[in-house]
Amino acid sequence: MNWLEIDKEHVWHPYNSLPSSTKLLPVKRTNKTSIFLEDDKELIDGMSSWWSAIHGYNHPVLNEALKKQVDIMPHIMFGGIAHENASVLSKLLVDLTGLHSVFLCDSGSVSVEVALKTAIQYQEAKGLKKYKFIACEHSYHGDTLAAMSVCDPQNSMHSIYGTYLPKHIFTKAPNIGFDEDCSEAIKSLEETFVKHHKEVAGFIIEPVVQGAGGMRVYNPEFLVKARELCSKYDILFIADEIATGFGHTGKMFAVEHANIKPDIMTVGKGLTGGYMTMAAMITTKDVSDTISNSNLGILMHGPTFMGNPLACSVAIASINLLLQSPWKKRVLTIESIFKEELEKAKDLELVENIRNIGAIGVIELKDGSYAQKIQDYCVEHGVWIRPFGKLIYSIVSYTIKEDDLRKIVRTMIDAIISMKK
Repeated sequence: MNWLEIDKEHVWHPYNSLPSSTKLLPVKRTNKTSIFLEDDKELIDGMSSWWSAIHGYNHPVLNEALKKQVDIMPHIMFGGIAHENASVLSKLLVDLTGLHSVFLCDSGSVSVEVALKTAIQYQEAKGLKKYKFIACEHSYHGDTLAAMSVCDPQNSMHSIYGTYLPKHIFTKAPNIGFDEDCSEAIKSLEETFVKHHKEVAGFIIEPVVQGAGGMRVYNPEFLVKARELCSKYDILFIADEIATGFGHTGKMFAVEHANIKPDIMTVGKGLTGGYMTMAAMITTKDVSDTISNSNLGILMHGPTFMGNPLACSVAIASINLLLQSPWKKRVLTIESIFKEELEKAKDLELVENIRNIGAIGVIELKDGSYAQKIQDYCVEHGVWIRPFGKLIYSIVSYTIKEDDLRKIVRTMIDAIISMKK
C-alpha cells in the first residue's frame, strides 16, 4: 500500500469526509511560491498555505533558523523554565503591537481560547461576574469550543453544534466595503453594548477583514466606535489578528487602519512564516497586572508545547525577515495588481461582488455550487486555490512574482467564465 492509498483509507482531512469527498492533490515538494505534485506538475500557490507562508516556501533564512536550533534545543517544557528564544520573540511582539504581556501557544484557535479566558479572569479579578462575549455576525475565530462559540451561530460552519456551545451575543456586522457607510452597524453595536454591558467580559472582532466568515472587507470606523464603547463600559477589546496580522492588509496589524489599540490581540498564521504551528495572545500591562494581583494570581492555561524553541526560533527569523524587507511596498503592489485584474470580473454574469485589500483578493459569486469545478479548472491550468461556498479568493505570499499573481487572478476569472459554457 503506497502512502496515497494509506491517506485515502485512514487520514481525515480538514472539513472533509473519510474517505475524502473531494479530490486530494498529492504534493511532493514546495519552493518559493510554487507547489509541486507527485507527477511534477507545478501549481502557483494562491493560498500561501492557508495565509501563513508570507515569505513563500523554503526560504533559506527560515530554513537556517530551524537547522541551527534543532541541534541546540528542539523542545523544553515552559512550566517553571525560561529560554532565550521565547524572551526574544516576546519582546519583538511587544515592540510591534505596543502591548505588554505575551502568552505563547500552539495555534490560532488556542490563542482565542486563551484570550477569552483572560477576559473572564480579568473581570473576575475585579469582582465582576461577566462571562458573555459580544461578537459580530459573519465572524470566525477558530475551531476549538470557546472559539466556535464566538463564531456566527447562523452563518458559520459551526452552527451544527447547536446548544452544545455557550450562547454569546451577536451584533450586526458592517456592510462590505472599506469606504462603505457603517452607521447602521455602529447603531446596532451601541445598542448591544448598552443592553448587555453588565454581563459582557469582552468584545472580539477580526479587524477590517472578516476572514473565513466571508472575506468581508469593512470600514475601520466601526473599530473606532467599538474601541470607544469598550473603554466606556470596561469591556476588553479583543482584536483577532490571526489572519490579518503581519502585513496581510497593508498594515503590520489591521487595527492600525483605525489607529486604535486593543486590550488583547491574538496572532498566528504568519507568525512563523508558515513553518511551524504557533500563535500568541498579547495583552496590556493593566490586564496582566489585574489578574496577577488578584486572589487567583495566575492565568489558568498551559499547553505542553507552549513556547516551543524551534517555533520561537523560526518566528524570530520570520519577523526580522519581514521587518528587513520592503514588505509594505510589496503588499501595496500586490493590492494594486489584485484591483486591476479583479476589475475584469466585475460584470461577469455569475459574479456578485469583487473586493480586495493588501495581499487579499476576492470574487464572490451569486451561486456557491461552482466551487469544486472552479478549483479543478484552476489546478488543471497550474494554479492552486481553495474556494469555499460562493467565495473564489486568493491570499498570496509577499514574495510572489507579478506574472504569477496575474496568472492566479486571470485563471480564477477564466474558470468562472468557463462555468457558463
